[in-house]
Amino acid sequence: MGAEVNSRVGGAAAPPISQTGPTLLSWIFRLTALAVVDGIAIWLLYQMFSDGIWQLALAIGIVTVLLNLIFLRDDLYPLRWISPGLALLVVLVIYPVLFSVYTAFTNYGDGHLLTQLQVVHLLEKRRFLAEGATLFNYTAYLSPDGTEYALYLEAPDGSEAYIAHQGSLEAVEPGTPPAEIEGFLPLARADILRGGHTQKLVAITFGNDETAFQVSDRQLGKAAEFQQRYTYLADEDAMRDNQTGVLYRPVQGTYTAEDSSTLTPGYQVVVGTRNFERLLTNPAFRQPFILVFAWTVGFALLAVFTTFAAGLLLAIALDDPDLPFQKLFRSLLLIPYAIPAFISVPVWVGLLNPEFGVITQFLQNTFGVTIPWFGSPIWAKVGIVLVNLWLGFPYMFLICTGALQALPTDIYEAADIDGANIFQRFWAITLPLLLITVGPLLVASFAFNFNNFVIIDLYNQGAPPMSGTPSPVGHTDILVSYTFRVAFSSGRGADLGYAAAITVAIFLILVVITWFQFRFTNMLEERSENV
Repeated sequence: MGAEVNSRVGGAAAPPISQTGPTLLSWIFRLTALAVVDGIAIWLLYQMFSDGIWQLALAIGIVTVLLNLIFLRDDLYPLRWISPGLALLVVLVIYPVLFSVYTAFTNYGDGHLLTQLQVVHLLEKRRFLAEGATLFNYTAYLSPDGTEYALYLEAPDGSEAYIAHQGSLEAVEPGTPPAEIEGFLPLARADILRGGHTQKLVAITFGNDETAFQVSDRQLGKAAEFQQRYTYLADEDAMRDNQTGVLYRPVQGTYTAEDSSTLTPGYQVVVGTRNFERLLTNPAFRQPFILVFAWTVGFALLAVFTTFAAGLLLAIALDDPDLPFQKLFRSLLLIPYAIPAFISVPVWVGLLNPEFGVITQFLQNTFGVTIPWFGSPIWAKVGIVLVNLWLGFPYMFLICTGALQALPTDIYEAADIDGANIFQRFWAITLPLLLITVGPLLVASFAFNFNNFVIIDLYNQGAPPMSGTPSPVGHTDILVSYTFRVAFSSGRGADLGYAAAITVAIFLILVVITWFQFRFTNMLEERSENV
């Protein structure tokens, strides 16, 4: 018996899986829940495909199919517990990342926010008044609840008359306007002017798709039949201007005529690597990107170095157990970490104010020096590093305090026997062993500060601005804040495709830098094995 037990490898066998199948009630509950999920998914897919949002529809479709497989197959039972998290991971994390990469290869931005189908529908709704069109006299009618209008239209020569609603048109015998139209009561012209009905009537199209009337905003009591301005020619993939006869063909998401005139808005199309070419080859875009990238790397390195140095120094100073009020001092040093940056940074901006700031006034009264904390590119960067030091050193102090307490004491005893002084102990023992523990955290801190949008925007919004750049950028902007301004603060409108290209570039840069940093920390781990 003992030999049989000892011959087994890998421990005791797993308990047998229950052979009892699911009950009828559990199947009914499972199928009902899946029916609800599938019904919602089908409705969403229909709406998204109708609007041309096929990327998100594809992601939701894949998630729905996977959920059905997981809950219908018993061999996938363990995945049921994490399936909601996996679904949210795909929809809220993986899809936005993939969509951002896709957007980087498109012209997505102001003027090109809609799909082609949406643009065609929008253009086909535009109307024009043909030359010599008949101006009809109209009487306006208002519904009992005051939300809808109707018109009685009659030609000046009394040859034809219509009753028009929004979406319908009915020909009637000319004559006196009816006392009411299906419960709608007539409005006197004085009531139209006093009640603010004119603007509402002008904005409404009465009639159907074939014959549409609109109220004139220039001649009181007049309305005219407007015709469809643009018609989409599916065979030629072009828009025809019914007023002029000009054809507009698509050119990179914009309907363009032979004389280079265009129709707005445009629509989203894939433009290949054009955004990346703008970033890498256009000097107007390349120069600010290089300057911003250099400052981004410099700021991230300075932020990690200064906060780590200050945190480590304070952690070593308070590591003595015989120090009075040690716990109190440690608690007080964590206060900056507990205060949100949305509060701390504006406070520091006030302290550095060039006219009323306490720090600025102290430097002026004591040393006679006035430092342009916000107007000078150099001093603005120095101010950002100092404010970030205040915000970041408590975190480094916290992790260094924990790492110091985990260091073995026998190594220090051996160093004391060998006659090592305090500096030799620090450089040869404390710092190398400490970097093994906090090295990955330093990499994470570098990545965080590489994208530290909050302090850049709250301190000076990237100012002072650079001159001669085609996109809004400041000397203290880092890549993430530069991307934000290109996407949302450009004077020519949001350029989301170019901003997405910068985002992809940031991601690739961080991947490369993080890979090298983790390679460096692996070397430290190998070194620790020999200690």
